[in-house]
Amino acid sequence: MGASEEELLVEVLSERFGEHIDPASEVEMHLRLSEKELMEAEELLRKGDYLQASEKAWGAAAQMVKAVAAREGRTIRSHGELQREVARIVKETGDEELRRLWQSAGMLHQNFYENWLPQEMVEGNIRDVKRFIEKLRQLLNY
Repeated sequence: MGASEEELLVEVLSERFGEHIDPASEVEMHLRLSEKELMEAEELLRKGDYLQASEKAWGAAAQMVKAVAAREGRTIRSHGELQREVARIVKETGDEELRRLWQSAGMLHQNFYENWLPQEMVEGNIRDVKRFIEKLRQLLNY
């Protein structure tokens, strides 16, 4: 999975200047990256670029999971860590809808590589991602 360009830049600057980013700032960074990715996904969807829209929507969902983890002082570095974090959130909240919505995001990520989802599925899964983001924002009180 790796980090976004923005995340890498923050990490390099943090290491270079010997200062670690505080959890609140890291949460804010992931929230902003999620918003950016979602706006780009919506624009790509309007343009009919379902492949790129799929990946941007997945990125928006992943950034929200990273925001929740950052609030607790954890850093997500892999797909496996993302999956475990979502499982933890579902268990902690008892909100099974989050699991289903997250699976829609995962289908979008897979679609980026496979290009097998029809337009209607991409659109529906992006709606699911928006709901997922909304629910995690509520958890973060944003």
